Amino acid sequence: MSTDWKPAETALTTPWTGEVGPGNALPEYPRPRLVRERWLNLNGLWEYSTENSRGERILVPYPPESALSGIGRHDDLMWYRRTFEIPGDWAGERVLLHFGAVDQRATVWVNHQLVAEHEGGYTEFSADITGALRADGPQEVLVRAEDRVDIGTYPLGKQRRAPGGILYTGASGIWQTVWLEPVPHDHIRRLDIDSDLTGLTVTPRVSGGDRVEVVVSTPDGDEVARADGPAGRAIRVEVPSPRWWSPEDPYLYDLTVRLGEDLVRGYAGLRTIGVARDERGRPRIALNGRVTFLHGPLDQGYWPDGVYTAPTDEALRFDLEKTKELGFNFVRKHAKVEPARWYHWADKLGLLVWQDMPSLPVLLDNPPGPQAPPVPEAQRRFEAELLELIDQLRGVTSLVGWVPFNEGWGEYDTVRISALVREADPTRMVNASSGVNCCHSHHDTGAGDIYDDHTYVGPGRPEIVDARVTVDGEYGGLGLVVQEHTWPGPPMAYEMTGSREELTRRYAEVSLELAELVPAVGLSGAVYTQTTDVENEVNGFFTYDRRAAKLDIAVAAEHNRKAIEAGSQPQDR
Repeated sequence: MSTDWKPAETALTTPWTGEVGPGNALPEYPRPRLVRERWLNLNGLWEYSTENSRGERILVPYPPESALSGIGRHDDLMWYRRTFEIPGDWAGERVLLHFGAVDQRATVWVNHQLVAEHEGGYTEFSADITGALRADGPQEVLVRAEDRVDIGTYPLGKQRRAPGGILYTGASGIWQTVWLEPVPHDHIRRLDIDSDLTGLTVTPRVSGGDRVEVVVSTPDGDEVARADGPAGRAIRVEVPSPRWWSPEDPYLYDLTVRLGEDLVRGYAGLRTIGVARDERGRPRIALNGRVTFLHGPLDQGYWPDGVYTAPTDEALRFDLEKTKELGFNFVRKHAKVEPARWYHWADKLGLLVWQDMPSLPVLLDNPPGPQAPPVPEAQRRFEAELLELIDQLRGVTSLVGWVPFNEGWGEYDTVRISALVREADPTRMVNASSGVNCCHSHHDTGAGDIYDDHTYVGPGRPEIVDARVTVDGEYGGLGLVVQEHTWPGPPMAYEMTGSREELTRRYAEVSLELAELVPAVGLSGAVYTQTTDVENEVNGFFTYDRRAAKLDIAVAAEHNRKAIEAGSQPQDR
């Protein structure tokens, strides 16, 4: 088998494409909200086999469809194999094997022993592999992944076997970091963190043990509070002179949590999200008790070189940094779930987040209006992965809303699903059906906290009719083709412009209209389509390769800040 590796051909590269190789495939610690000092990254070259091909090498964690994987094609059935050795100082400890995400179905063996089976391409999973390890020498890990894209009955968002228009290339198999860590027998599995304006409630998920201690510190290391309690139970920590988290001041407290011999570090911010009445008695979104207009882009998280997987951590951060530079305070993560480090950067940079649940497969060629409900197996998988996702992201400070359905794609039992999300996480807002006014959406059920309008080019003017807030969940979509920065295929946008200057002018016009209607109709948020071009969609602020801004960023940022100001209660001075 050849050990040579090189990227597959791609129509576009990003500024980070050339930085990626077998020795540095996403080397950063993958779980910033629960950190241990010792770990082993298994990203890099793995053996790769399919039903029709053997002897290839794939660069994990880039999906095989991507150029960075070195494969550059889709395979329904994938086999990954590599060896590793356990560091000597891990002797006597349990060893956990972690997968950030494998799309869509994964089976894992270590030294020919079955250690894990997992369904769903967006949620993490782990296995205690201690009992399968050899006393010394090389250990073998084998992963079987199966992904039939939109033929199957799994949530998949916008992935398609035949991409085009608003549907894109699939991302199969391993597409997030694979790694190992040693832990004591009694250890912390996860930290569920709820916050308010006076403190934190930390619920450690544990494998066993008696008592847990939580210490809250400033970023400089000064202790501000501590508390302890029974392992596995909620521990309340009051924070004196609390400093709240917000987009203007994304202040995060450091956490140190100890269970016997196990010590982990994390972080959290203090904030609340909910509904308040404005001076005219209208329901509005309120952050930390203050009416705050949420304004940001639709962010789809696709890459021309990595598909679902950003080439580097710097690239992952880039889109969020540019969102801040554009004057936004918010981002809607659309039809995709990101690695933990993306949410870490949203926390650190100060961007509020709505998280979509990736939809089940749907056909968009048929007439508008509600479609038949998904088959029972698809519904079961959707709900299971939705609840796993809520559990997984529960401790993310920046995350303030859930979006289970978008434009009717795979929509069913909307009232029940909205209630399911509310029961699983009563601390965040529920946008039951984004784009309830359009496309394949079902009729408005009144479920959730938000009435969400999609109007292109817009902006839309939804009227407040009940206790729910109103938002423009999608609008804009102004397009521009930038030569030498486009994906193969016919470009599309909701309105095409002919130059950078025309795009800037039209964005300013639409933004002025938005800023005027926000106070007039009591709008609580607006989501512009979109952060970057994605494949044939050319309506981004930036080209798909992230090499060119398509409009005047300073002009756009000025208008975006004015819209936020128009819809927000003045801050105390």
